Amino acid sequence: MYAYVKGVVTLIKPSYIVVDVSGVGYQILTPNSYHYKLEDDVLVYTHHYVREDINVLYGFPSLDSKELFVKLIGVSGIGPKSALSILASDQIDDIIMAIEASDVKFLTKFPGIGPKSAQQIILDLKGKLVIDELEFIPTQESDVSQALTALGYSKTEIKKVLKKVNPDQSVEMMIKDALKLLMK
Repeated sequence: MYAYVKGVVTLIKPSYIVVDVSGVGYQILTPNSYHYKLEDDVLVYTHHYVREDINVLYGFPSLDSKELFVKLIGVSGIGPKSALSILASDQIDDIIMAIEASDVKFLTKFPGIGPKSAQQIILDLKGKLVIDELEFIPTQESDVSQALTALGYSKTEIKKVLKKVNPDQSVEMMIKDALKLLMK
């Protein structure tokens, strides 16, 4: 079992990336391969999926998304393909909140997830998902988060940047500082 792969991205395809680790290229299926950039040093959290006819590495940008993937494929009727389609949105917190709120409508917007599958996900996972990073966000940080989301940044990227930005300044300055950090 591999916990993660650390190396250089050498190839990006629509459904997978190849990460070179000391001269060995690992093909890793990802929810969104365009999250990665060629020649970047990356740490990809992996799940080694083995069945009779398949032996695949699935990779994720965060430990949270990997853990949610593992829980999703444990749900009856949800395979890796459906779990990847759910995680491709990069809305981990929203997915967890939808499950906890029994929001079938939210879950059915993902390809391959119908009302029955959504209800099964809720039945199996409700109350079993920890929302440790979903804490109250002060209004200023919420405004910055909304602005960065509108610019296309993921919640994961935004959370990391908000921890580094000085909260004692104006929203405009916080956004400028956040954008500088995100551009690096």
